[in-house]
Order: sequence, then structure tokens, then C-alpha cells
Amino acid sequence: MYFKPLLLPLLAQIALTFIVMIIMYRKRVNEMKIKRIHPQRIRTRSKSKALLTDSASSADNFSNLFELPVLFYTAILLTLILMVQDSLLVILAWSFVVSRYLHSFIHVSYNRVMHRFSVFVFSAFVLLAYWVRLGWIILQG
Repeated sequence: MYFKPLLLPLLAQIALTFIVMIIMYRKRVNEMKIKRIHPQRIRTRSKSKALLTDSASSADNFSNLFELPVLFYTAILLTLILMVQDSLLVILAWSFVVSRYLHSFIHVSYNRVMHRFSVFVFSAFVLLAYWVRLGWIILQG
């Protein structure tokens, strides 16, 4: 299958979203048990942010996985629909995914803001490079 090299980073990014969801779920449930928080007390996002401070970074990371990565999903799907691919796009796709794994690891573990921010900026520039390359291929079409 010719497009398999781009499907693999797509699937890896989707897997990251589910991994972080499970981490968030486990942290949230544990925190609710420890603090004896009834689920109804966190019925809104603002209430959960106020009460579930220990698991906030994993929840924030989960939300973040539906921000910048949406542009990644769109780019990969557009690449597949147009049936264009080259080694640079594959390298950029994997670079984005690896940087997002690193970003998530930092976010849900020790959460050092400048480390996380540096990786975020790197991933954003990699994604921009992907779009520039894809745009160039389309315009050359």
C-alpha cells in the first residue's frame, strides 16, 4: 500500500489521544476518590477545574490534542485524498507525532512549562512545514 507511510503517523497520533484519555480518566477517578468528590459536584468544566487540580494537566493535555492536531489530521487526509506523498511529508508527519508524544509526556508528568512550550513550538513549525510542502505539491500539480 503506497500511502501506508502516512497512515502510520496518523494512527500513532490517534493512539496518543486515547492514551492521554486513559491517563486523564485514571488520574481524575483517583483524585475524586482521594478527595471524596461526588461526580455531580464537577458537572461543569469550571467546577471540575476548581476541584480537580491534581489531574488538571492531563485534562488540559487531552483538550490540547483537539487543537493543533486537527490541522495535522486535515493535512494527512488531504494528502491521502489527493494521492500525493513524498519522503519529506512522511518525515514531517513522524516529526510532528513524535513531538506531540513528547509534549504530552511533559504535560502529564512533570509539566515544566518552558520544556512543554519549546516542544509545542517545534511541533507547530513542523506542522507548518508540512502544510507548506503540501501546498507546494498541490500548486505544482
